Amino acid sequence: MYRRNIKDYLQAVLADTPVVLLHGARQTGKTTLVENLAGELGGRYLTLDDATVLAAVTADPAGFVRQQDGMIIIDEVQKAPDLFPAIKQQVDADRRPGRFLLTGSANILMLPRISESLAGRMEIVTLWPLSQGELAGQRERFIDAVFSSGLPQPAKAGPVDRDIARRVLTGGYPEAVERSASERRQAWFGAYITTILQRDVRDLAHVEGLTDMPRLLSLLAARCGGLLNMSELSRSSGIAHTSLRRYLSLLETTFLAQLLPAWSTNRSKRLVKSPKIHLIDSGLTSRLAGASGQDHPEDLQLFGRLVETFVVMELRKQATWNKTLCALYYFRTASGQEVDAVMEDGRGRVVGIEVKSAASVAEKDFAGLKVLADLAGKKFHRGIVLYDGDAAVPFGDRYAALPISTLWRVTE
Repeated sequence: MYRRNIKDYLQAVLADTPVVLLHGARQTGKTTLVENLAGELGGRYLTLDDATVLAAVTADPAGFVRQQDGMIIIDEVQKAPDLFPAIKQQVDADRRPGRFLLTGSANILMLPRISESLAGRMEIVTLWPLSQGELAGQRERFIDAVFSSGLPQPAKAGPVDRDIARRVLTGGYPEAVERSASERRQAWFGAYITTILQRDVRDLAHVEGLTDMPRLLSLLAARCGGLLNMSELSRSSGIAHTSLRRYLSLLETTFLAQLLPAWSTNRSKRLVKSPKIHLIDSGLTSRLAGASGQDHPEDLQLFGRLVETFVVMELRKQATWNKTLCALYYFRTASGQEVDAVMEDGRGRVVGIEVKSAASVAEKDFAGLKVLADLAGKKFHRGIVLYDGDAAVPFGDRYAALPISTLWRVTE
């Protein structure tokens, strides 16, 4: 079993918050983590995947909650939305911390009726697929390092660190990672998508056009890391605008897709405002884009986008346990200068990260970062090009080229 780097933070939240929701995509390890916590903290574990438990909760949510004593862990809580007002009543009467640990495979923030009922009483923690550090039993601190004063100093790379293609095509879903044969991973990814569409999406929205969703996912995978252009996507998919918006919202709600907003500043109006879209796992994206059966995708442009998705998701994962609180964006000017990932911390400091799947870096690869630096002004902290090489190379003041493996080689 992999130790999840979010566990210590989750325990800290339980120590001072009445209701904690751990949410994330299916099969990312939520149940394993909360069952482990139940054993350590003495909580009672129940899952709404159990038809009998679900029937009891649905019949009398308030009565069900009143009967619980001590810490209660409820898995797949999105299946019983009426449970949230009942929990609110109990918490208003008794605000002891750590009373309820809930898990869900739907993004509660995308379901306003549910999230609003526990506003101010519940903290939400996201569990993403396994990070590269978690796969190695390490706790990465890349985000903390790039916001510090010095250049990140990664541990020495071994041959396995350099196998970026394998890492990108495998992704971080625990069960997919355990399948060493590529064809077995592909089979798992296929079954996973079917489960999400036939169970979670249908349960959440009773969507009639589920036959459109696999095609839409494949189109999004092929465009991973690209701007979300609704008109172009509607034409390519043959899906009407209104349905397309609904489907994209459902993909976000089930954690299959994530929008990456554009970084902007009042100093310039010549910036692209449309978000980018990434699927949440590079292995799953590779499968949907038809690239996962290869040792290294022949389509180099596609592989470059897959590496970008991989890096963005590693940053999202680390953001849940690094001490530096930051928001994640991308940057693009109207003339096409771009930075793949922009992190902005609570002090407004900006770190730009450009991703290259090539094994070498040139001065021109910093062009987008320097435009970002000009616009950010004194708030610009550092610009980094992550590339598929071995050496950490300074490129003047505040700029450096670092191996992609630095993401998981800067650890505690």
